[in-house]
Amino acid sequence: MSKKIFVSGDEAVAEAVRLAKPHVISAYPITPQTVAVERISDFVEDGTLKAEYLHVESEHSAMSAAMGAAAVGARTFTATSSQGLLYMSEVLPYVSGARFPIVMMNANRTLATPWALLSDHRDSLSQLDSGWIQVYCEDAQETLDMILQAYRISEDPRVMAPMMVNLDGFVLTHTYEMVELPAQAEVDAFLPAYTTINRMDLDDPKTVCYAAMNDYMEFHMKQELDMRKVPSVIEEVDRLYGDKFGRYYDGMVEQYLCDDAEVVLVTLGSVTGTARVVVDAMRKEGHKVGLVKLRYMRPFPREEILDIASRVRAIGVLDKDISVGYEGIVFTNVNSTVADLETSPGRINFIGGLGGRNISKENTRGMFNELLELARGEKKEKIQFVNARCEYHG
Repeated sequence: MSKKIFVSGDEAVAEAVRLAKPHVISAYPITPQTVAVERISDFVEDGTLKAEYLHVESEHSAMSAAMGAAAVGARTFTATSSQGLLYMSEVLPYVSGARFPIVMMNANRTLATPWALLSDHRDSLSQLDSGWIQVYCEDAQETLDMILQAYRISEDPRVMAPMMVNLDGFVLTHTYEMVELPAQAEVDAFLPAYTTINRMDLDDPKTVCYAAMNDYMEFHMKQELDMRKVPSVIEEVDRLYGDKFGRYYDGMVEQYLCDDAEVVLVTLGSVTGTARVVVDAMRKEGHKVGLVKLRYMRPFPREEILDIASRVRAIGVLDKDISVGYEGIVFTNVNSTVADLETSPGRINFIGGLGGRNISKENTRGMFNELLELARGEKKEKIQFVNARCEYHG
């Protein structure tokens, strides 16, 4: 039977990995991810997880070791954060191009310089082009569930792509909350033992990660076409998971009070909880506001965003990142999609939370007010910084 446990987000990751039974864990600690790999090492040491635990010398080695293990058909796990993810970045396209379904937890943390420890999304969003599936979690329960779903999605023969499960550093990794822990037998029924033909085999020799030469373009065309199949697999796995464990996540995008909304705010990660509270309060005041919880950045949920944008008068995107010299990366993706509409809603890119700066309920209400005024025809700046200590005009 399932049971309730009181754990941090990092520990929720470790519990999910234990339930998923990977064969190999390659680990290198980096704050605020460290607790996750420490707890996994405890499970390996006490025998509750029978796996090979590799404490490697760097994040680059962690991903390289995971790739090597995946190449011989092992289910693998690794984890990182911030500069560690960037150090891994050379290996990420190797993994995705070779179609190895590695699952990795990334504890979102800002990038240097200046140096900071708290959470924004600049690390993971910088790797959108690496060929990895990317999902963003709101709380510890979703984090645990997404680790388990990630293995089922990634290892699906229609997919065979690595997956990055992102959770906000400290806000989720170090915050304790009640989480429902599924029983091992239930997880085993949901997540069967991993088998694959995409592996090195002495009885059936093949090459992996070889030089494609003139076929390089076609390999990546196939990778793109297969990635377009992933949304339907995500929806399918989400339904299966919900049917078994009672928790559904609405697949690629969760819409909250969007059916009759005049304006909506798009969020990513833990700030969604704050925004949901504000939507409830403003609805009681008669404002037709809605919330779009964007769960997956790759593959990008184009059809869902198009449908939502076609029904509203203004759409805001809250980015906890900025592509310096232009705009927020999430906004770029949403804006490109919305531009396909014959009549598109007004749009504002709200940039906040950089370096872990707080985004309060008052800040969120201010964003909705800006969108309501835009919907009434008032002129607004396209890019607005939230809770900044200086003014910005651009």
